[in-house]
Amino acid sequence: MKRITKILIAVLALTMLLSIAACGGKKDEGSSLTVEEGILTMVTNVDFPPYEFYQSGVAAGIDVEIAGAIAAKLGLELRIEDIDFDSVIASVEMGKYDMAMAGLTVTDERKEQVNFTVSYATGVQVIIVPEGSSITSVDDLFEDDAFHTIGVQLATTGDLYSTWDLEDEGLASIERYNKGTDAVMALVATKIDCVIIDNEPAKVFVSLNPGLKILDTEFAVEDYAIGINKNNTELLSKVDEALRALIADGTVQGIIDKYITSD
Repeated sequence: MKRITKILIAVLALTMLLSIAACGGKKDEGSSLTVEEGILTMVTNVDFPPYEFYQSGVAAGIDVEIAGAIAAKLGLELRIEDIDFDSVIASVEMGKYDMAMAGLTVTDERKEQVNFTVSYATGVQVIIVPEGSSITSVDDLFEDDAFHTIGVQLATTGDLYSTWDLEDEGLASIERYNKGTDAVMALVATKIDCVIIDNEPAKVFVSLNPGLKILDTEFAVEDYAIGINKNNTELLSKVDEALRALIADGTVQGIIDKYITSD
């Protein structure tokens, strides 16, 4: 009987130790605010000037500087990861990176994948066409007898809007490219009729490619925000708080003004 009692005590003691160890493990796993302790990893696609682009081989731009200011407020080191745009949100959703900043528009579909901070900038989708194009306004794309081939960057809102409003209605054919630059090069090579993309990158692309112009009429207006994993509500709260403070003290507007002139 005594032997059985000793065995039971030993089993109970072992069970308690395992339980304590398990609790300790869970605490350690959740102790870091970020994927890698001490580092805030921003995932983006560095082909969206002036929000993100390479300058002397280093990532620069509006999103990069705002992310840097947020990291500084949180006492973290900023790390930039450059991947294809269509994988940016999914990578944060899977918990691979901390936050997505890539000129990201807040949409209902994206809200199902990640949580968003307060908006820090407004984006405008515009249309790039060659000089002398028969497309002179947004309305021309919706004419029943006019079927155009439109270039977009894959998984961007330009892709989404043109798909819903034009391709699904049988009014246009959409050609999707991994980079906005590739879409513009296809336009220069007359492989497509126009490109739908954000206004600020459009300005850069047009300035680098004589013979192209931006139509005066807007295709869509949208808000940019930072995407964060739905399970990391603590990081969302801290990043959102830091971003709001940077907006309030004029830091964000100062960064935007540095890259976007009032012309």
